[in-house]
Amino acid sequence: MNTLSAATAETGAARVPRPGGTPLPRRAGPTFLGVGTAVPTRSYTQEEVLDFFGITDARVRSVFANSAIDRRCLTLPPRDRLGRPHVETQGELLRKHAAQGIAMGADALRRCLTAAGLSQDDVGYLCCVSSTGLLTPGLSALLMKELGLAVDTGRLDVVGMGCNAGLNALNAVAGWSSANPGRVAVMVCVEVCSAAYVIDGTMRTSVVNSLFGDGAAAVALSTGPADATGPGPGPRPGPRSGPRSGPGPAPRPGPELLKFASHLIPEACPAMRYDWDDTAGKFSFFLDRDVPYVVGAHAETAVDRLLAGTGLRRSDLAHWVVHSGGKKVIDSVRVNLGLSRHDLRHTTGVLRDFGNVSSGSFLFSYDRLVREGVPRPGDHGVLMTMGPGSTIETALVRF
Repeated sequence: MNTLSAATAETGAARVPRPGGTPLPRRAGPTFLGVGTAVPTRSYTQEEVLDFFGITDARVRSVFANSAIDRRCLTLPPRDRLGRPHVETQGELLRKHAAQGIAMGADALRRCLTAAGLSQDDVGYLCCVSSTGLLTPGLSALLMKELGLAVDTGRLDVVGMGCNAGLNALNAVAGWSSANPGRVAVMVCVEVCSAAYVIDGTMRTSVVNSLFGDGAAAVALSTGPADATGPGPGPRPGPRSGPRSGPGPAPRPGPELLKFASHLIPEACPAMRYDWDDTAGKFSFFLDRDVPYVVGAHAETAVDRLLAGTGLRRSDLAHWVVHSGGKKVIDSVRVNLGLSRHDLRHTTGVLRDFGNVSSGSFLFSYDRLVREGVPRPGDHGVLMTMGPGSTIETALVRF
């Protein structure tokens, strides 16, 4: 899965978008079948979050006000008998991560399967991604129990990789899909970012606290002989294969994954990290102020590596699905890649409405792109995530 699919490479069909009405070749690589997202029921404006915690420092309030975020969905702590926010222990934060994570993850997975016209019995592989809490057993086992998935479902947990992890995990899921054609694999990104906050009034924590929101996103994919106009790959074979949800033909499949590429920036390894805060008695996330500029400066190299050997240029790419890392990160990537604000409209829209939901952010943006109905058969696009390492992850897709 690190090069163009064999069928695509042989025909050269992925090199240029096809004109309208020209038949496209049959898909040979892992293909998106559906996507689903979920968030907590409560959302807050930036001012409401500041007021909830009684933060009056003008510098901190300025950070929140200039974040390009209107609202975020959060699971805030209860108030004590004096009306003050309860100071959560690390144990309480982990329990929040588990409870809210299972609820959001199950909701996102159900929505994803419904969008794909699949049932829970169709799932042959489940990968769960999270960086906001450590659970043993992992979210994959807990979600299998919650949803009643088959006990022989393959599973994987990707923990602690950060905001870039969605594409790291998708690469692994695509590999399983390629090795198991006709079966359905699902990736679920679950981030309870409000279970990873330290509220101490410092500028270090305020930058983090102004940015992240809670959310989960799931995507289903399969590898099979589906063409651009036909139904997606079939359900999981065998006696447990249940009927597809809803009447009528299966929904039109999404893009085919063609290639993945990674770019690690070793000198920026300490720029995004979890540290143990002895004073607070919990983990605290650190985000260096130069991260946006470092990521932006390497974005062009990362995309060029992705396109190498494909015959495509950046000008051939019709769609950009980029992680909603923050206003400065998005602006830096946009400038360095020569993109327009319109190119990143879904990225900025997700940031505005949900904040940075970490590993699942790019799927929130992808969901908006699909709902917009703009992609045409033959269009190429790039998925891009950024996170600790510091790392830029990319994937090339064809609709």
